[in-house]
Amino acid sequence: MSPPRVVTIDGAAGSGKSTLARGLARALGVPYVNTGLMYRALAAAAVRAGVSPDDVERAVELTRALRFTLRDADPPELEVEGFRNADLTTPEVESTVSAISRHPQVRRLMRDAQRLLGERGAVMEGRDIGAVVFADAPVKLYLEATPDTRAARRARERDAERDAVNAAMHTRDALDARTNPFEPPAGAHVLDTTHLSIEATVQAALAIVRDLAPDLLP
Repeated sequence: MSPPRVVTIDGAAGSGKSTLARGLARALGVPYVNTGLMYRALAAAAVRAGVSPDDVERAVELTRALRFTLRDADPPELEVEGFRNADLTTPEVESTVSAISRHPQVRRLMRDAQRLLGERGAVMEGRDIGAVVFADAPVKLYLEATPDTRAARRARERDAERDAVNAAMHTRDALDARTNPFEPPAGAHVLDTTHLSIEATVQAALAIVRDLAPDLLP
């Protein structure tokens, strides 16, 4: 069986995954899938329903009820039925997502959904994409950046105070690391984006694609 036509991008929040993934997907002419939104949608559903993130049975039920599609855009992007992006970045979601996404039963369901979304090709970003979801992907990238850079980027995204974002990210990192340690998956190319512009990051990623999987290029 030929490897999937997928580029995986792993790394911590604020390392530049979403920006790179969207730009690279546009350059390659494939969908962009932000798997973090899938877990955020689950957290938002739990907040709406008043479900404790420790309730595994209800978390599984909520996961099964989520509907994921690819929205027509340039590039096509993940859309979760019934949720706006603003619904997925609230403080309540931020404080719930790590706890509810840690359950193995939930992650198995999400991985099945992610594999379906990427079966025809995609640039897919997240925390365990290159290690688990598409471990046989021909191109795997792992992004790094200094904590200060990550906090500054996330603060701009959220239009929030940098110190508050920095504290929240530190807490989130500690929780996420219990489920997925911050380390590159086997065979991944590490890109430090601390001092790279968006365009420079995309071009560095495209150079890796040209070297490893030129058939992915349009």
